[in-house]
Amino acid sequence: MSTAPDGTVLAAGCVLWRRSGQAAGGIEICLVHRPRYDDWSHPKGKLKPGERALEGALREVREETGHQGVPGPVLPTVRYLVAGRPKQVNYWAAEAPSPGDFTPGREVDRIAWLPPDAARRRITEPRDRTLVDALLKILGTR
Repeated sequence: MSTAPDGTVLAAGCVLWRRSGQAAGGIEICLVHRPRYDDWSHPKGKLKPGERALEGALREVREETGHQGVPGPVLPTVRYLVAGRPKQVNYWAAEAPSPGDFTPGREVDRIAWLPPDAARRRITEPRDRTLVDALLKILGTR
């Protein structure tokens, strides 16, 4: 696990999206379900020592969703406390250009591809909903 000099836990993730003729706005967003917390969020995870944030974000996308994300623009950084310790998660938009190979596991047991409004409703933590809005703004769909 990588930490900043001030002890902040460093993590990274992506708002994984794909083009869809079926969804409003023409895109769907991938959310992951973590059984340990029984929550829905964007794929993310702690950085390994010496790992660059973007590398870690894409690794987490592969591990949690089975997709090779194509990185896009930087999205807002999210900061919050976990057990009283600060955590910082750097995010990127990442497109999933082809079908992935999701395998359920201990960390993530399900994924869901949802239109943006449905994704916003499904996301458990309100702070993660702002990332959907940031993606839509970047893509020009809102």
